Amino acid sequence: MVCVSRRSALGALAASPVAAALLPHLTPTAAQAQQTAQPSPNVQQAPGFYRVRVGDLIVTRINDGQFARPNPTEGFVRNASPDDVAAALRDAFLPTEALTIPITFMAVQGGGRTVLIDTGTGGQLMPTAAFGARNMAAAGIDPARVTMVVISHFHPDHISGLAGADGKPLFPNAEILVPEAEWAFWMDDAAMSRAPEAMQGTFKTARARFGAYPQERIRRYDANAEVAPGIQAIAAAGHTPGHTAFAVSSGGKQLMVLSDTSNHPALFVRNPGWHAVFDMDPALAEANRRKLFDRAAADRMPVVGYHFPFPGVGHISQRDRGFEFEPAPWSAEI
Repeated sequence: MVCVSRRSALGALAASPVAAALLPHLTPTAAQAQQTAQPSPNVQQAPGFYRVRVGDLIVTRINDGQFARPNPTEGFVRNASPDDVAAALRDAFLPTEALTIPITFMAVQGGGRTVLIDTGTGGQLMPTAAFGARNMAAAGIDPARVTMVVISHFHPDHISGLAGADGKPLFPNAEILVPEAEWAFWMDDAAMSRAPEAMQGTFKTARARFGAYPQERIRRYDANAEVAPGIQAIAAAGHTPGHTAFAVSSGGKQLMVLSDTSNHPALFVRNPGWHAVFDMDPALAEANRRKLFDRAAADRMPVVGYHFPFPGVGHISQRDRGFEFEPAPWSAEI
């Protein structure tokens, strides 16, 4: 038996009449090697959507991107020392100079309905959070076929996606549902006049985004109402006056939508007593956070979080003096 090395085979091929035609296809050129080593500067992540099933309902998590909180050890947590916040970040293998905070809204589909819960930024707040429309399209969700948009609260990263930069509605055939207490606060001229400058942008954003829709298409819901078949509101005020979580239910299965009950889980799930700078009534926000975490842990109820690392699906477990977010394993099956 004769053994022929790869080098010998290539040498023999080079001596043959077809070498000139074949060798460029068998051996990468320097330019090809450079292309392999140097990916295009325009390379992007794959479309960011992820589906889970809740009974007969399909929940699609839609990533809108992220924003960075600079110096998260300074001022991000009102009632914790910089050293404690830094230790929590390091414990979660997160940087202390800037914290990446994801933004993920969602669609619930079933029974011929497509219901969005919140809308993301609409690409109007920052370039790193401008991918919701692209990812909705990749998931096959047509904005014109969205039947309902349910809003958890009126912060700009949740409602800016209601309308485009031109002021036109992005969900032209949808009914818009808003918490009664949110509408009463953010649409009140007296409250706007008393609000600090840092909050003025939310007042203006709310009026512009909801102003894109006919008033008869905007419906206000009570704190614990069933907003759509299989979607139950859960009063969770504190973050804002009418902040709302939701329970999605079907076929004996449930999913808790935490909305902004917690910001990044490495800080506010592990430390439910910590108060985020965004919480308007920190004590009430903490009380509702603990109540919802207790319920999710006791019932072993899956949860999703708006600012949890994508896709933000998992469980809440009790841990020492706080809780832990346990991400669900990524599954190719729905």
